Amino acid sequence: MNFMQLTSIARQVVAAARRRLPAAVRVAADSVPICYEPQPSNALLGEDLEPDILGLFIGHELHGELAEIQPLPPQIMLFLENIWDYAEGDESAYRDEVRLTYLHELGHYLGWDEEELARRGLE
Repeated sequence: MNFMQLTSIARQVVAAARRRLPAAVRVAADSVPICYEPQPSNALLGEDLEPDILGLFIGHELHGELAEIQPLPPQIMLFLENIWDYAEGDESAYRDEVRLTYLHELGHYLGWDEEELARRGLE
């Protein structure tokens, strides 16, 4: 499947996931942009990330302060070719993993730590 097809499916999955969020969370979700990338760039990999990372939240948390060390605006990055590889080319598994990865990274934006994400089933 090519990147345009992966992006089209991912956009549909994310839109459906957003519609199912509670109203207050949906408002917060609508305020953070999503970047669809094939894989992490070399610049990101220089940040001690694994090349097969599925998603990443960058920026300050919803109720966090803008830190000098993180000057970028909040955004969620989904690495679609990595997710496709992780799903072993299965479209149903790809859809599930896009949804889970998006919700996991949205949780980081909302200020949830790994323990809270696990408690909510977003690990």
